[in-house]
Amino acid sequence: MISGRFRMDKPQNEPVLSYAPGSAERRELRAELGRQLAAPVDMPMVIGGREVRTQDVREITCPHDHANILGEYHAGSAEDIRNAIDAALEARAAWAATPWYDRVAVFAKAADLLAGEYRQVLNAATMLGQGKNAFQAEIDSACELIDFLRFNAYFASEIYADQPDSGPGEWNRMDYRPLEGFVFAVTPFNFTAIGGNLPSAPAMMGNTVVWKPASSAVLSAAYIMQIFRDAGLPDGVINLVYGSGRTIGNEVLRDPNLAGVHFTGSTEVFQGMWTTVGENISSYRTYPRLVGETGGKDFVLVHESADPDVVATALTRGAFEYQGQKCSAASRAYVPRSLWPDIWDRLSAQLEEAKMGPPTDFTNFVNAVIDRGAFDDITAYIDYAAKSQDAEIIAGGGYDDTRGYFIEPTVIWTENPDFKTMREEIFGPVLTIMPYDDDSYDEVMEVIDNTSPYALTGSVIAKDRGAISLAMERLRDAAGNFYVNDKPTGAVVGRQPFGGARASGTNDKAGSKWNLMRWISPRTIKENMVPAEDYRYPFMREE
Repeated sequence: MISGRFRMDKPQNEPVLSYAPGSAERRELRAELGRQLAAPVDMPMVIGGREVRTQDVREITCPHDHANILGEYHAGSAEDIRNAIDAALEARAAWAATPWYDRVAVFAKAADLLAGEYRQVLNAATMLGQGKNAFQAEIDSACELIDFLRFNAYFASEIYADQPDSGPGEWNRMDYRPLEGFVFAVTPFNFTAIGGNLPSAPAMMGNTVVWKPASSAVLSAAYIMQIFRDAGLPDGVINLVYGSGRTIGNEVLRDPNLAGVHFTGSTEVFQGMWTTVGENISSYRTYPRLVGETGGKDFVLVHESADPDVVATALTRGAFEYQGQKCSAASRAYVPRSLWPDIWDRLSAQLEEAKMGPPTDFTNFVNAVIDRGAFDDITAYIDYAAKSQDAEIIAGGGYDDTRGYFIEPTVIWTENPDFKTMREEIFGPVLTIMPYDDDSYDEVMEVIDNTSPYALTGSVIAKDRGAISLAMERLRDAAGNFYVNDKPTGAVVGRQPFGGARASGTNDKAGSKWNLMRWISPRTIKENMVPAEDYRYPFMREE
């Protein structure tokens, strides 16, 4: 057996490539986009290391062009999901017994593969399958996923090295066991990095996983699984299944061996899963760990001392990058009346200049939303605002699904703090502005804190330090990630651990050791070097 006190050096965040005209990465990405557009792929499930194909074959197309078929994936039946659970349970003992340094080495190698030969493969898949432009893909499917893999390996090494003190005559140790059972990872369409992180974080800590990606992100998921397997991941450690949430969830959530759920998605779905777990709580072998990052109604609070250029840029980027399809996207903004004309001059000019179109045209800032369901939901909010007496659409408002699911960046103006688009998550390129009187800064913070059930991200933009300090204090519970003089998006692994509370999730902070600690069940070991040989204590002796 290999011996040594091994450690991982703290990594540096992966540099973001520019994709500027003439750059090598731009040429490589364009070539990979062309290759994937010309060669649709077959995507079987991967269960116990075997590729599983079914009769239920479904097409995936580009969000920006319904006619462009990227490939087909094989959806699983209840029996397939049962097989995936069995494969995870069968692999559990050997994987749990694998030394931690061998486990994390798999994912450290996966990070290097992604930084190298797979970088443009996964970027192109994210652009074509999930509608991201080159920059949004680069910071997600390349940099953030690389960071998750490398930093989590480092965090794991820190956790294992954290051992208790020992007193005279004893030796105390902490055994960081994986959970007893399997983990169910459910990943969303909007971040490829989350797709890779949610199954791999529990796996690093010795757990085996059943992974269900969103049906609109199966292309990138298939490539991530290929990367993991190329990096040496043993069969059965992560089992990739496709299909409907109902079919998969019915099998997984009622299985007595369910040990944890690692989820990113809608609040409604997560609450439904929690309800199902509660209904079955007496049947589980152990209490399942429920880790979820769900919705957001993220705010920007502007103080009268703010720089209008900073505000306009924060709103344009925060609300409309990736079509607002980020749980952290700026969705509501509170602006002082005195500053609004200057902000609007700059914001309207930026929106007029920003181009919308397919991600294959690198000059486009805005692309298509993910699918028909999203298109219908988002445009319903726009139509509601257009017909309301309490609101006015002051920018955008147009949409077209003739070829792709395109929705213009839309800005709504309202004086009603309880207007529908100020309260409900839209998950699209829609920003609602509410003005407030300059002397009502205190009151508007109360409105922000109580208008929405979510508490994910938020920001304050101001030059006045007192206004910043007051907002940080008064809005302490309103956001798990709080930004000062910045947009409320763009958390970086190892720098801004991500997660929110209230209806936004369990706040277990992806991108930090706090998340990894949810996937272990510590065992304390005390070894007595000088065992007692007499039951009597000194105090019991006669005078």
